[in-house]
Amino acid sequence: MVPVPKLNGRYMLLNEDRLFPADPTTRALARDIYERIKSLPIISPHGHVDPAWLANNEPFADATELFIIPDHYVTRMLVSQGVPLDQLGVPRRDGTRGEADNRRVWRLFAQNYHLFRATPSRMWLDHVFQNMFGMKKRLSAETADTYYDAINERLAMPGFRPRALFEQFNIEVLATTESPLDDLRHHKKMRADGWDARVVTTYRPDAVIDPETTDFAGNIERLSNMSGCDATTWPGYLEAHRRRRAAFREMGATATDHGHANARTETLSDVEAAALFDKALTGTCNPEETDRFRGHMLTEMARMSLDDGMVMQLHPGSVRNHSPGIFAEFGADKGFDIPARADYVRALKPLLDEMGMNPDFRLILFTLDETAMSRELAPLAGVYPCLRLGPAWWFFDSAEGMRRYREIVTETAGFYNSVGFNDDTRALCSIPARHDVARRVDAAFLAEQVVTGRLDEEEAHVVAHDLTYALAKEAYRL
Repeated sequence: MVPVPKLNGRYMLLNEDRLFPADPTTRALARDIYERIKSLPIISPHGHVDPAWLANNEPFADATELFIIPDHYVTRMLVSQGVPLDQLGVPRRDGTRGEADNRRVWRLFAQNYHLFRATPSRMWLDHVFQNMFGMKKRLSAETADTYYDAINERLAMPGFRPRALFEQFNIEVLATTESPLDDLRHHKKMRADGWDARVVTTYRPDAVIDPETTDFAGNIERLSNMSGCDATTWPGYLEAHRRRRAAFREMGATATDHGHANARTETLSDVEAAALFDKALTGTCNPEETDRFRGHMLTEMARMSLDDGMVMQLHPGSVRNHSPGIFAEFGADKGFDIPARADYVRALKPLLDEMGMNPDFRLILFTLDETAMSRELAPLAGVYPCLRLGPAWWFFDSAEGMRRYREIVTETAGFYNSVGFNDDTRALCSIPARHDVARRVDAAFLAEQVVTGRLDEEEAHVVAHDLTYALAKEAYRL
């Protein structure tokens, strides 16, 4: 039996050598590589942390509001075992809640904590429980109230307010993600307060690009109001995007983000694009026309990126809101976005034909289709100057997913056509935990590269630093 690790004579939740290789020699090298990168500042160039937390800097309400309700990684696992969202305190679309007692929600979570064994969520949560809140015993039905009270007690302290945590986490840059319809007041407040932390926004225009979005025409009307120009005409619509992008740039944005159903791109004439836009406004596009319009707008966004220098990110391959019942009652982002097969070679060709060889344009590609990573994405990024590969993402930001990513990408595209790691999280407190997992996985991978003769040890340390810190800063122009 492997001995349970202890800290100061007491049991701890995390093994200090977690995710390192089993071979003693390789493990020692991995540990040495990790030791040199573990304390580097965190670059978090893509995520979904609520900027209101940092702008208002109010204490988090309690453990349930912090760890359960906003985290679809947590709720989806419980739902898969028959626990309704209503019992987890997740608000419905109308703002009401089924279970309003957060202690009862926490107890239910604790009773089912065993469901998270061997999942990334378990490692992230245990990291936070141990390192932030000093917990030593595993969360369970028996320890539920102890956890809840201890966490809540600390959350009331000044050192656990969002801005204090941001600084304690050693975050150098944090990017949030907002719609063009967002007035960016939270980012403006942080700046007005004189808080010198670097929190930037990201331009996510899906709500005003996808004709299948609920109330698309209403969104375009709101875009007109936000931009100060008539976005209901094709020229005005493009100008509205330019103005909103400029406003985002003023709040520090260096990137855009696009969550399309697929990677299809198109290069239509202005006449064709304007005709499709008019149909989109009247809700008369058929599915093929909708897809063509989205594809053309990716090309338009790429053209604007050449003008303003913003890095473009594309996240295709997710069937969003797979359960219509859950979406109708609770809305989006409730754990029912499911990976699907994605094509990149043919889909991206129109855009790459126009801009693929332009070194001033940058497109970071993500995928939920692992087979596409080695078959299509690594070969594409291995030759087109404009392309970079996003890290293992969402369902694959796990130790195994990260490891597979390194194995199938590096041999074709190398390390330097990737962008390091980004955590893509809504959970502020999980950021250090997620980056720690990535650093450990990379240290283990690089150690094995050394012992198998593919890297020198000195090179491994350089690459570790780049994967942890330098690549993300360079890729996102931070």
